[in-house]
Amino acid sequence: MESARASGKVWESAVPSADSTAVDLAREQLAALRERAAARPSPEVGPGPDGGAPDHGADERQPRRRAKAEPVELSRDEWAAKARDICYRQLAARDRTRLELAQVLRRKEIPDDIAEVVLGKFDAAGLINDAAFAESWVRSRHAHRGLGRRALATELRRKGVDDEVVAEAVAAVDADAEQERAADLVAKKLGAMRALDEQTKIRRLVAMLARRGYGEGMAYRVVRAALDGGDPAD
Repeated sequence: MESARASGKVWESAVPSADSTAVDLAREQLAALRERAAARPSPEVGPGPDGGAPDHGADERQPRRRAKAEPVELSRDEWAAKARDICYRQLAARDRTRLELAQVLRRKEIPDDIAEVVLGKFDAAGLINDAAFAESWVRSRHAHRGLGRRALATELRRKGVDDEVVAEAVAAVDADAEQERAADLVAKKLGAMRALDEQTKIRRLVAMLARRGYGEGMAYRVVRAALDGGDPAD
């Protein structure tokens, strides 16, 4: 870790500033980190000593002695630099809410007061945006996982998104879109249920939709329409 002291920066400036130049630089740095992460090859296990399978028992036969780690005292400058680097690495993997980043910093034992300042700077620079995160999350999880509004709202609240922001993001999935997605899920499942009786099909399909966050009334209408070959809106 490059210490903030070595770089000659005070700890306040070790995180993004809200001015336009610093914001642009912070975003460029994050984009570069994401490009490097995407291009990094997967680690491979090399062959064993005889050219065959890796010898997983070698380390067990010759256990290594680990030196006891000495506790390291960090200055506020260094804690801030460490917190900043953790946030950049987390955001390079995917967008995250402020709460998610705060939880990671706490696990890494970053002092709470320093974590709050770092998160505030990232927030001001636009690198943390819970509203944009919620919008993207709803769009992706509804399209690819087929989640209903109830499940989407639950997931966002668990990630620390404010209730008002959750409501606005989930509202992007209207009743027609939700019903259409539920019908798609049912149609995909029905093909594998030909041997089952009708009541078993209804029970399993309604339960499947409920697990994905669809209301019981809508779930039953969609399933009934699929079995009857009608329109669930009727």
